[in-house]
Amino acid sequence: MTAPPPTLLAMRGITKRFPGVVALQDVSLELFRGEVLSLMGENGAGKSTLMKILGGAQLPDEGEILLDGRPIVLHDVGEAKRSGIALIHQELMLARNLDIAANIFLGTERKRRGLLFPLPRREMHEKAQKVLDRVGLRLSSSTPVSLLTAGQMQMVEIAKALVLNARIIIMDEPTSSLTAGESEHLFGIIRQLRSEGIGIVYISHRMEEVMALADRVTVLRDGRYVGDLTRAEATHDKIVAMMVGRELSGQYFPAREGRKAGDVVLEARELVVPGAPHRVSLSVRAGEILGFAGLVGAGRTELMQTIFGVTPALGGTMTLLGKPYTPQNTRDAIDRGVYLAPEDRKRHGLVLPMSIAQNTSLPDIKNYNPWGFLDRARERTVAEAELKRLRTKAPSIEQRVVNLSGGNQQKVVLGKWLAMQPKVLILDEPTRGIDVGAKAEIYRHMAALAAEGIAILMVSSDMEEILGMSDRVVVMHERAIKGVLPREGLTQERIARMMTGKSEEAAA
Repeated sequence: MTAPPPTLLAMRGITKRFPGVVALQDVSLELFRGEVLSLMGENGAGKSTLMKILGGAQLPDEGEILLDGRPIVLHDVGEAKRSGIALIHQELMLARNLDIAANIFLGTERKRRGLLFPLPRREMHEKAQKVLDRVGLRLSSSTPVSLLTAGQMQMVEIAKALVLNARIIIMDEPTSSLTAGESEHLFGIIRQLRSEGIGIVYISHRMEEVMALADRVTVLRDGRYVGDLTRAEATHDKIVAMMVGRELSGQYFPAREGRKAGDVVLEARELVVPGAPHRVSLSVRAGEILGFAGLVGAGRTELMQTIFGVTPALGGTMTLLGKPYTPQNTRDAIDRGVYLAPEDRKRHGLVLPMSIAQNTSLPDIKNYNPWGFLDRARERTVAEAELKRLRTKAPSIEQRVVNLSGGNQQKVVLGKWLAMQPKVLILDEPTRGIDVGAKAEIYRHMAALAAEGIAILMVSSDMEEILGMSDRVVVMHERAIKGVLPREGLTQERIARMMTGKSEEAAA
């Protein structure tokens, strides 16, 4: 019988409390050398808090951390890095105004040769080039980071960890902004690092990635350790059941068959989207979920921004409920009942320091202060109604949204628009970075909104989501619509061919 590899890291009895909430309760985690450990759990399960403790950003209230069997205390991020622990955040922490070499050595230039003797630029670039070659990034170390793709930035983050001789690398949703090709390259690097004895903690809500990469899976639920699964034991259903504490009842996607859409709500004819080479025509009906599929750069988000008035159309026409619709800005769109839940909810969909109640009232603020004073009673009533309707997990409507999980932040975005009774709701990547349990809830809400007669435009890079939720699918390629596919006979292969421009289909 093969002996298990040596234990690299052990976290035992970790407890962390914040005012009014216990984020972690007696959580344990073990990582072996040369292992990819997938850490899974719903949003709010405690994954991020546990990794912040491991990365030195927070101290636990109870418990201990052992590295190579020896207890250590990580007082700050610098101490974690010196111990060989590197945390790569979902939002990449690079200085875009600097080149690759400067980013790799940022903060360590003087420490390597003494406070008064910074590392020479030439030596920095030579060392940086070696580690870039190691991760397979074929670029000069003098390349400005502002010119890199998301996948290339991910490789620079890994290079930063390797130049510090990291033995443990934590990756938080590393493929959330990557193309399929960039993701495959990243997986190759992860396997290479594993073969070199580096331990990797991999956090992802994409089940197919976990099944392909993980040697073991550790599951958290409600701030507690649930259990481990080996690669042989791990199945989609087992992981989901451990994460949510139950089998997901019924269909994962609400039934869409048999539903009949109503009259046309929004129609675009020969629309000229800024930066797009071709005119766009489409329509969406009341009670319909119109999916938009395409590769990164296909022009889906740009089209949604034009419909929402972020970038006004340069030509063509739009109608809303049969009347001319020409939004020159987002206020025009909002006043007409067209709302957008953006892809990046943290940057464009929410004001993070504000409370749930404040975010809910903000887009309709003029109707909350008719006499020049904010009607806080109405604000509370509306926010509490949306909190209840969407089952948002929060202590109260006064909770700052920055402290909510990704799934609950998305519910706040939906809630602020639902409070205003939308005619058209645009959802750009509605479940990106959200766990399977919260996804199922979002899908149920989407189906319920469609049943109420709201027209929904859904942009998604998740093929299962497109297939499971769409009544029709608009397929885009190189900023043009290749075709509109009905739900009947819809397949992943058919969509994929059109996404890559390999076939032409007549619009439905």
